[in-house]
Amino acid sequence: MTSDSGVRLDCAGPVATVTLCRPDVLNAQTPAMWTALREFSRDLPGDVRVVIVRGEGRAFSAGLDLSLVSGEGMNSFTEMARITPEESADRIHGFQMGFTWLRRPDIVSIAAVQGHAIGAGFQLALACDLRVLADDAKLSMAEAALGLVPDLGGTKRLVELVGYGRALELCATARRVDAVEAERIGLANLVVPRADLDGATNDLAAAVLNAPRNAVIEVKALLSGAADRSYAEQDRAEREAQTRRFRDLAGLGE
Repeated sequence: MTSDSGVRLDCAGPVATVTLCRPDVLNAQTPAMWTALREFSRDLPGDVRVVIVRGEGRAFSAGLDLSLVSGEGMNSFTEMARITPEESADRIHGFQMGFTWLRRPDIVSIAAVQGHAIGAGFQLALACDLRVLADDAKLSMAEAALGLVPDLGGTKRLVELVGYGRALELCATARRVDAVEAERIGLANLVVPRADLDGATNDLAAAVLNAPRNAVIEVKALLSGAADRSYAEQDRAEREAQTRRFRDLAGLGE
């Protein structure tokens, strides 16, 4: 499925690939792209189990299209300041939905990151469950340098991955993290040579698909909710999930 907004969705059996396709501007993001991403979430075939997010060209995404900073049009910084706070928050919520669907319980999402993943680009990678980085990747949460905050769903995942202190340092300084450091501090599941990025991402997707879909869904639910549960609550969640798996495997599911 092609979108004139600069994003493309391709589906091949249980794998869907979302591609940012504005390589001439390093896949700089616009609200139109976020709207398209949100629509893609509604258009996924029911048999899709893995979603790969990638960017064409030299970079995954260099972040926000800076025309929004200096312009006067729809969704520009100037307009966002002029509308009411409630309208602004509602509009941002719509933008966030282009990212948050990648956390859906029925899919595993994988970001394949090369070159720059800055600001909104970094947050798009963080929205995914897993991240494969090329060895030339550079990550940065650059919003504070523009006088802004990360607002596309990236702050909670960043704290979950690297802890509060390091997350604060990365956001407040907007410094760039290379692939080696990203792997060391938990931002990357895998770092590979640039030429191997697509192959490594496809291999990871295939490995996820090896397990039965319902088992992966249950595992994702257990792990994603673990931080908010006590040990006793997590033990109970494991028991209940395993009981459902026994019944499903025996053909006795609901």
